[in-house]
Amino acid sequence: MSESRLFLLRDTRRAKRQGHAAIAERQRARLAAMVDYARTHSPYHRRLYRDLPERVADSALLPVTSKRALMAHFDDWVTDGQVTLKRARAHVDDPGLIGHRFREKYLLATTSGTTGRRGLFLVDDRSLAVAGALSLRMLASWLTVGDVAGIVRRGGRLAMVNATGGHFMTAATAARLTASARHRRVRVFPVSAPLPQLVAGLNEYQPTVVASYASMAALLADERRAGRLRVEPALMVLSAEGLPVDQYRRIADVFRVRVGHSYAATECPFLSYSCDHGWYHVNSDWLVLEPVDAEYRPTPPGERSHTVLVSNLANRIQPILRYDLGDSVLWRPDPCACGDPLPAIRVQGRAADALGFPAPGGARVTLPPLVFATLADGVPGAELVQFVHTAPATLRVCFVAAAGIDPDRVWRTLRADLARLFADHRLGHVTVERATEPPQQSPGGKIRLVLPL
Repeated sequence: MSESRLFLLRDTRRAKRQGHAAIAERQRARLAAMVDYARTHSPYHRRLYRDLPERVADSALLPVTSKRALMAHFDDWVTDGQVTLKRARAHVDDPGLIGHRFREKYLLATTSGTTGRRGLFLVDDRSLAVAGALSLRMLASWLTVGDVAGIVRRGGRLAMVNATGGHFMTAATAARLTASARHRRVRVFPVSAPLPQLVAGLNEYQPTVVASYASMAALLADERRAGRLRVEPALMVLSAEGLPVDQYRRIADVFRVRVGHSYAATECPFLSYSCDHGWYHVNSDWLVLEPVDAEYRPTPPGERSHTVLVSNLANRIQPILRYDLGDSVLWRPDPCACGDPLPAIRVQGRAADALGFPAPGGARVTLPPLVFATLADGVPGAELVQFVHTAPATLRVCFVAAAGIDPDRVWRTLRADLARLFADHRLGHVTVERATEPPQQSPGGKIRLVLPL
């Protein structure tokens, strides 16, 4: 079956229109094809699946995988023999290669290590095409034809308030967009910039669409309410950390705009999108999502899961099948009132933990968690970093150095980068402490990057 971009666009629309049975049939067929591809082309999966039936269309038959296990077998996990962990690490260690194709074939992105280990994830062209088609399906659920015409009429300028300087998925995507001559109406604003500088840049650019992290959007809403931010976007697209439902409503009310948001992951960037009733609809024609308990047994709909397993049915370069994401979700037991036939979830395990520090003159400076994620990602040899806000003007840093790396060297880089960050935000008085204890795990085993005061 052809999977051209045109086919994918038509198929994503058709699947949603045809309803539950058609979506489930696509999911089963694509899962069976992905399992077959994985054990044919990935030595790791060939060993892992050697006792499975010839055709597997039920993800429950698969063993559970994790970031730690897959990264430990990186060279055997990938399906391209020219891809190695050594080459991938060399690519992400070069900030000049952000957004550039790895080996001229793949987008390469890192994770921030919130489940205990830094991950390196490749995305092939097939997955990018699927993500593009699903993005259009998402936008069609948020916007009318009139809305789109209005955005185009007002200039169609997109402001991406993103992490920069690291190989995160958002940073890599933004770099690719701004490097393309076809996307001259895209401008990236570093999330790490001092807030007054960021506000001034947005006021000058006057974007029609703003794409940012949820925590940063909450800060921008405060600036808009105070009268300092004077932009009137037609749409705000939010991602990464979650916010309480009332915070999304507050952002929409302050900007008088439609706010769309998504729950996703680097391992599966097209996972879901929001509806007006506060649920995330899962793109289950292209992935399998399984809420499970601590023993990986299915969690009944309507109950909060211990974690959630995801199977990405599009990306072939690194098969991600029954992968433990570490987030807690609640599966809606009945059809969503919005009428979308795709299954709906609420996410319990992601929170936007912005850190606020006292500034000179009695002011307060708030830094979103992605600022710290970007900083940690850029420190060579840092296997895992956790920032703990222990006092109003004190930040404690817990970290683990990679094998064979001098921890003192990692600490010197961390301390210097934090000093620059705080100086840029007029927070040079903040004390940065080196912890002797390792990063703290949550009761579910996940290690949060930022622990607020």
